[in-house]
Amino acid sequence: MPVNETFSTYSDWTYGAAVAVYVLAMVFSLAELAFGRRAKAPARELVGAGAPVEESTGESTEAPAEDEPPSRGGRAERFGRMAISLIVLGALLHLSALLLRGIATERVPWGNMYEFGATLSLAAVITWLVLLRRFPIRRLSVWLLLPVIVLMFLGGLVLYTTAAPVQPALQSYWLAIHVFAIALGSGMVLVPGVVSVLYLVKTYRPQWATKLPDAQVLDQVAYRTTVFAFPIYTAGVIFGAIWAESAWGRFWGWDPKETVAFVAWIVYAAYLHSRATAGWRGGRAAVINIVGFAAMIFNLFFINLVVAGLHSYANG
Repeated sequence: MPVNETFSTYSDWTYGAAVAVYVLAMVFSLAELAFGRRAKAPARELVGAGAPVEESTGESTEAPAEDEPPSRGGRAERFGRMAISLIVLGALLHLSALLLRGIATERVPWGNMYEFGATLSLAAVITWLVLLRRFPIRRLSVWLLLPVIVLMFLGGLVLYTTAAPVQPALQSYWLAIHVFAIALGSGMVLVPGVVSVLYLVKTYRPQWATKLPDAQVLDQVAYRTTVFAFPIYTAGVIFGAIWAESAWGRFWGWDPKETVAFVAWIVYAAYLHSRATAGWRGGRAAVINIVGFAAMIFNLFFINLVVAGLHSYANG
């Protein structure tokens, strides 16, 4: 089928504009982090002497900054709000780029590495915007935007593929289901991967992380995001097995990409299981989460670009 070159060009332009806006948002987020006050240590519970005891809910909120006025007019506050506005704008441009790509090719816009990376990055950004409504983690936006921008730069400069129909092997309705589930789950776990790294910094190098939220907040963000992402990623793996049986006559063949995807699934399953049964929290859980995130990155780049396998046609 012919490709609409006009919509393809518009898609490329909006993709580039989204990257530029994300970079600007990262600059404003960095300014908020630089000009913001240090976060206070969480207040301890008062026990005895008639003082009320607060029931622990397992959650924490960021303490107000030292000597920071309660009004929303501070310089750091303005920078932070501008950063979030720019992230929203970038996400809209990002989404437009994918929609235009889909219109240009008359298929779902995640049929190759370039499009998959763009979809994964958008999933990470949207996940972050949702979490911002629940947790006081706006100052961390710069650290979330950094890997997103790197992924999009690599996509635009190294992995870029001219808009075209997908190869015959990918012309299946499972492309819309399986690949989207994997991209969505992978994009969501990018967030707890970054947050878990920051948790370790906050815990073991507190002098480097005086402006980060409380460690318990970071732990909760990583855990709750993984809880939502894991079933989606699991569904993606199952859908892939069903598609493999339809296309290749077997559910599982230990192809390199399948193997590493399964290893990542085991790591995240171990992360959730260790928290639910062994009560693992904090540093040990964060390390497991980071290992799972590293397996995802390894699968995305090394396996897709270096190792030959049955999934190699997805590179084009």
